[in-house]
Parts: sequence; C-alpha cells; structure tokens
Amino acid sequence: MRKTGLILLFIIFFALCYLTFVSAEGVFRSDWQAPKTIEDENAQLRLVLITQDAETTFWDNLGKGAIEQAEKEGASLEIWGSYGNNHEDFLKKLEIAIHSKVDGIIVQGLDSEEFKYLSKVKASFYGIPIITVANDVPVEESLRRTYVGSDQYKAGSMIAKQLLNDMGNSGSVLLTYNSNQEYYQKQRLNGIQDVLKNYPNIKTIYAETSSDREQIITATRDVLNKTPEVDGIIAVNANIVGALVQEISKRYQVEPYFIYSFDDGPESLALLRQGNIDGILEQSPEMMGKTSVQLIMEWLNGETVPLDLKGYFTDIRILKAKEVQ
Repeated sequence: MRKTGLILLFIIFFALCYLTFVSAEGVFRSDWQAPKTIEDENAQLRLVLITQDAETTFWDNLGKGAIEQAEKEGASLEIWGSYGNNHEDFLKKLEIAIHSKVDGIIVQGLDSEEFKYLSKVKASFYGIPIITVANDVPVEESLRRTYVGSDQYKAGSMIAKQLLNDMGNSGSVLLTYNSNQEYYQKQRLNGIQDVLKNYPNIKTIYAETSSDREQIITATRDVLNKTPEVDGIIAVNANIVGALVQEISKRYQVEPYFIYSFDDGPESLALLRQGNIDGILEQSPEMMGKTSVQLIMEWLNGETVPLDLKGYFTDIRILKAKEVQ
C-alpha cells in the first residue's frame, strides 16, 4: 500500500514538472503575444454632445452637423440636452458623461464654478478631452482643449455697428442681458461697448434680469418707465428677446424701436420673420457641430496635438428682417 502511494506521488510530481516546463516554454517563446481584449482597429470612439438649450433651431442644427461628422469619422455620438436652462440637470449630465469614461466631450460652456471644477479636475483626472462649443469658458479656468464657435467679441461689435447704421449716431441704446453674466455675454458686451463709446451722442442704458420670463417682463417695464426715450435695444442674451418684445408690444408699437439680438434664442428667428425685431446676428451652428467633432477626433487620433487654445471661429453675419420676410 505504501509502495503504491509512493508511485502515485512520483507520477504527480513528474506531471507537475512537465506542465511547468510547457508553461515556461510558452512564456519565453519569441513569437508569444499577450491576448488582446479589444480589437483596436474596430473599436468605435464614443463621444457625447451636451447642451443646456435642447430643442431650439440653433442647437438642432448644431446637433445635425455633429451627427453627420461623427458618422463620417466612424465614431459614436450621443446628444444629451437639458431644458429651460436647467443648470443642475445640465451639470449632472456632464458629470455622468465623465464617470462613464466616454472618449470625448463636446459641451456648451457654462461659466460657473461647478462646470469649471468638472472640466478642470474630474475630466482631467480621467483623461477625457473637453471641447466647448457655441459658448466658451476661460481656458485657464477650465482646461478645455479648445473652443469652436463664433467670435463673440466680434459678434457684439458687428451688431452694434448695424444698430448705428440703422438708427444713426445719436440716441439712447438699451443693452439688456442676464444678471448671471456668462463669459460669452461679457465678450458680446465688450464688443458692443467698444463700438458705442466712440459716439458721444449715444447714451447707453443697462438692464440686468434673470432668466425667468415674468422677471424679464418686469425689468423691461421698469427700465422703459424710467427711460422712455430709448431708441435702440440689443438683447445680449437672446433668451430674453421674446419676453422683451412681448412687454414692448403691450405698451407701444415695436416699429419705432431698433431691436437686435442673436440667433441662439428659441424665439429669435420667429420674431425676425414677424418683423418684431430688425435683425439678428446669425451664426453657423451646423458648422460648429461638424468642426467640433472633427477636431476632437483629430486629437484622439493624435493627428492635431495640441489644438489651438484660442479656438476655431465659425462664420457670422447680420441677418435683417427684410431678408426672411
């Protein structure tokens, strides 16, 4: 019995030695390669486009351009939108995208501490590149890779020049904007102010308001009561222009006023077609979508590194009411 046990032990010992030898030979063979968990050539990069203003003409066109370019690039693109400038929901979507470890994020910039923390700290920790689109945030505060959209300073300058061309070089101009001044609004305001300050007979009036429609109406009513001599109006934040025109229409005819805004508001184009405003600064949202996807793919593929931190500006022009009626 003891002899049989010894024989079994020897058999097991020699079997183990043989298996160890075979395994070692496999490891040290010169043609051995580690197994691939992913077929790199067939892996599809996953991108996310996140916006605050879902279901507006401007953002629908931007999303359309982004989808077309993603299909061309062979990338997966998801569009996540918030409604009614819901900042909390918007920031939550950005955080989810980061924790989902997507390959790249294209996002409407929001000039807030929460947004900057997510882009500068959390996205950087996971190595996820962020490109801001349409609305920018300062690069040193967000570490975004680049910006794609309008030159907002130039846009403000253009709209102020058009107003002066229509109204003349004297009169009172009301500049109305959101009290939570984001970076793009500041850029537009700087462009407008740098034009108007060269005309001593132009009086500039400022009116801040929240994004709430009723508060916009109240603020408009108050400023027109205090300064009834207003001749021209520029809605720096295009989300304001609908409520602004509504209040003016209750009190006066809109025709005597020279009213201008930008095309990224939900009511801007409709008001222009109706002749309720004189012109808008028209941007290129579809091109923004295409260019942002193209650039983030170039970065991910190592083709364009680094991207231009100053940004990539898309075309802008003044669109007058008579052109769309």
